[in-house]
Amino acid sequence: MNEFEKQFEALVEKYTELLIGESTEKRKDMVTKYALYSFIAKNMPPLVKHWNSLYPEAKDEMKTIIGDIKEWNEMHRMNQKKQEDE
Repeated sequence: MNEFEKQFEALVEKYTELLIGESTEKRKDMVTKYALYSFIAKNMPPLVKHWNSLYPEAKDEMKTIIGDIKEWNEMHRMNQKKQEDE
């Protein structure tokens, strides 16, 4: 792994930690997919619509990933708020 790859991996790891509170390999992978899918959906909605129609099972998996990340993010934010209030 070259220096840039290590540095970029550190960025993804920190983003995952800040977003959902922990940074396992599986969750980093999920957050990476979530971030890229969200970016593409905002910048090229027709591409995502086409992809969703071609691969409905993948679309359902992406919906599950997005739902999990949103849930983890909400729990992480609630835990942070509790710690701040203590």
